[in-house]
Amino acid sequence: MLLQKDINPALNTVTAYGEHHLEINRVRFETAVCFGPEGPVRSLDLRTAADIDAAFLKALIGLDELVRDPLAFLDDTPPTLPHDAPEVLLIGTGAGQTFLSPEVTRPLLQLGIGVETMTTQAAARTYNILMSEERRVLALLLPGDSHA
Repeated sequence: MLLQKDINPALNTVTAYGEHHLEINRVRFETAVCFGPEGPVRSLDLRTAADIDAAFLKALIGLDELVRDPLAFLDDTPPTLPHDAPEVLLIGTGAGQTFLSPEVTRPLLQLGIGVETMTTQAAARTYNILMSEERRVLALLLPGDSHA
């Protein structure tokens, strides 16, 4: 299905999707991908939502490199997020919606980063809307047949 007729070449846009592929900026991908409005589209070696764990999500966003003040627990100050940290992470889990366990999403939610799981088609449409509203969004999309 064609999603976007005209694209801004400076922004990553989901331009189409099908049963076994995604198209970002008119480039076809048949693997899981991760991208935000700007920057590279990264191919990922994920097959299903079951392959996603908390450490993977933290590394994806760059939270694994955060240095926290060892005395921060005294005033319950959360670590400072990277300036380009997303406000929401959209996870497209394939043709069917697969929810991630609370243990997987909790570290991001505790830092104020929203995590939404939905079908890949719904995530692609939602990403385009949020991106067009200039929101800090990150999409992690599995191919359409990848639900677990």
